[in-house]
Amino acid sequence: MPGENLSREEARERAGLLTVDGYEVDLDLRSAVGEVPGGATPSGAPGSDTAPRTFRSVTTIRFGCAEPGAATFADLIAPDVTAVTLNGTELDPAEVFDGSRIALDGLLAENVLVVDARCAYSRTGEGMHRFVDPEDGEVYLYTQYEPADARRVFANFEQPDLKAPYRFRVTAPEGWTVWSNGEGTLTDGVWHFAETKPISTYITAVVAGPYHYVTDSYRRTFDDGTVLEIPLGAMCRKGLARHFDADDVFLITKQGLDFFHDHFDYPYPFGKYDQAFVPEYNLGAMENPGLVTFREEYIFRGHVTQASYERRSNTILHEMAHMWFGDLVTMRWWDDLWLKESFADFMGSFAQVGATRFTNGWTTFANNRKAWAYRADQQPSTHPITADIRDLEAAKLNFDGITYAKGASVLKQLVAYVGQDAFLEGARRYFKRNAYGNTRLADLLSVLEETSGRDMAGWSRSWLETAGLNSLTPQVIYDAEGRITELAVVQDAAESHPELRPHRVAIGLYRRTPEGELVRFARTETDVAGPRTVVTELAGAERPELILVNDDDLTYCKIRFDAGSLDTLRAYLADLSDPLARALCWSALWNLTRDALMPARDFIGLVLTHAGRETSIGVLQMLHAWAESALTHYAAPAWRAEGGRLLAEGALRELRLSEPGSEHQLTWTRFFAAVASSDADFQLLRGLLDGTAKIDGLDVDQELRWAFLGPLAAHGRADESLIDGELARDDTASGKRHQVRCLAARPSAAVKAQAWAQVVESDALSNALVEATIAGFARSNQRELLAPYAATYFEVIERVWAERSIQIAMDVVRGLFPGLQGDRRTLDTATAWLDSHQDAAPALRRLVVEATDDLARALRGQECDTAAAG
Repeated sequence: MPGENLSREEARERAGLLTVDGYEVDLDLRSAVGEVPGGATPSGAPGSDTAPRTFRSVTTIRFGCAEPGAATFADLIAPDVTAVTLNGTELDPAEVFDGSRIALDGLLAENVLVVDARCAYSRTGEGMHRFVDPEDGEVYLYTQYEPADARRVFANFEQPDLKAPYRFRVTAPEGWTVWSNGEGTLTDGVWHFAETKPISTYITAVVAGPYHYVTDSYRRTFDDGTVLEIPLGAMCRKGLARHFDADDVFLITKQGLDFFHDHFDYPYPFGKYDQAFVPEYNLGAMENPGLVTFREEYIFRGHVTQASYERRSNTILHEMAHMWFGDLVTMRWWDDLWLKESFADFMGSFAQVGATRFTNGWTTFANNRKAWAYRADQQPSTHPITADIRDLEAAKLNFDGITYAKGASVLKQLVAYVGQDAFLEGARRYFKRNAYGNTRLADLLSVLEETSGRDMAGWSRSWLETAGLNSLTPQVIYDAEGRITELAVVQDAAESHPELRPHRVAIGLYRRTPEGELVRFARTETDVAGPRTVVTELAGAERPELILVNDDDLTYCKIRFDAGSLDTLRAYLADLSDPLARALCWSALWNLTRDALMPARDFIGLVLTHAGRETSIGVLQMLHAWAESALTHYAAPAWRAEGGRLLAEGALRELRLSEPGSEHQLTWTRFFAAVASSDADFQLLRGLLDGTAKIDGLDVDQELRWAFLGPLAAHGRADESLIDGELARDDTASGKRHQVRCLAARPSAAVKAQAWAQVVESDALSNALVEATIAGFARSNQRELLAPYAATYFEVIERVWAERSIQIAMDVVRGLFPGLQGDRRTLDTATAWLDSHQDAAPALRRLVVEATDDLARALRGQECDTAAAG
């Protein structure tokens, strides 16, 4: 029988055979606390010498079969199955259960399946995750399933198009509170939850433990007089309660509910709305209806900038949009994952700008989210937004920059194409026609054709069904008086994905004012199609200093510049007054750098010259990340030391020039710590850490202390005793993660060997500590120490992929790829592995292909930068 990796064809066959009437799931979680019987391992990892810590899971599934007498299977990943009963007949678990599937033969028209199993608690963030708080010893549980880990908690039919209502009953340790998708009541020691609406397995949820819980409510009266009341809740670990700004979470939640009710014309359908901030979470958040889960890092333990609150706001609204796009109406299979993720990504920014204080959300989208899409869309693994997802492993990897950010960018372009009113009316019809059902691409296109009158088939072929990224470059001719004779937009594409697409774009012309501002003086919107489009509307305009194609960010493309515009940006980028236009120019310059068309040292020079005047904190933080990446990956190796010195000096200069106590001061401080390279730099960081140095207005809180300690450890300026001493100050879950990262960052061969063994050869660490160890292990200033692991990496990754959970395997394969070696030898080794492992797991090959392509791109960038040195 096939293993855990359910295929699309198997799912399609099962969906044609079955209809699921309902689930009753009984979980006994009392085993989460106390000693582990029989010396069980806390990790619950397969292949351990001792048994995992488990809980009892009893599931009753009522389902119909279209072909009586047929056979199928139920999904369950569990260490042990005690009993299986089908239609009153007891089946032998040893015969019907193979570790991931339960064989079901001789089905009737109407069936009842009862499965009694022992399921394992998780430490990988998949299934029923169990976390022990080091601060107070309390145990916290939560579930995370997408795409297919509900089967680690209860027996089911694990595919999105077999929706059903669920009733959960949970027995928990005394004093705990339990939450699920529906309202819960505690009766005789058991939590009983109201039956859900028909939903998919992957969005059912349970959260249990001594969480700190805050409540509020939302009320709305509709035009017909109907009143909707939604109980609101928000929770976190007790240790984070003093930092929890639940009022702001509720504010954004209410603003989002107002916005989506205004635009969707479909009342929120899932009763209550709880939001749980949970530890060791692999994702940003998950849209479980009635019980959304978030990573607890969205609760801020120290000073952060407004950009952090903006990101949290966007995530809250993204998940809320899923209540309609994804939960109410769900894709049939993971091919159409974009039907929920692209819409939620778009709606997060759309609602943010329309309903909250974060009115510059589209600037952040253009600068941050689209950078993710541009990177993903230029890799060999790029795929159409409507992807070809053959199985669950492929689905897991498609939660990527194409599905989220490119899809959202294309929807933004679609709004420009059909108009906002037609787009939203299409969404309203889509919800009403498909409520509690499953859809494909054609279902959405049909309503958009109705509401817009546009041919959506052609648009879909160009934007949704082909991969790749177009570049748009202005070509301009001036007359003797300096006026535009002809302005054209040239469109090109990579040879591997040559599709040229229709683009609705704005083109802006900019010049400097007498006061020195670079402002737009002319703008037009036009449709770009084919290799060259003449923009007649701008003929006769005065000569601009900057031509910005895709002004206002209406389409999805790489922006290029004519020579004069590029010269203007080199000299006057900081004078560009419009924040969105400035963000677009920065993004375009970064793409030039990644494409080896601008030397890394030039990009770093632009950051040092202009970033100090950047007003958008989110953009500034991206510039810092890009500058550090330019130095690490794209700069000529011989120039790295000089470039690092320049970045550190520039960061310290801007830090000292920033207003005391400002967000800019905090942002430049963190960047300075990240790029510190000289004895004087480390002396200052150590002084700020121990209090012998002060910077006016800078509050060195606990999170900032760890930000200083990380580079000190990586450069051999902080030993184990200093790191452990910091943990004593901050003996919390967050502090433990920081300590593990700092310990692994120390420049010692023995330290690196230990970190490697902990991640690769052992499954003892939780997902969060695996992530922290990898972050400390892979330091750009330690290339020589890491060199011995380059060959070893390719020897172990197939074993890691086979033995570890897919989440941990992905973390290891991505995080330990020897890209920091940045040399031709490593590229050749990676290429040779791919050539000789054609039959390796496709998802594993994809990760290696992507990392290899990143390395090849870095080498091209280094060649460009070397050439610039003369």
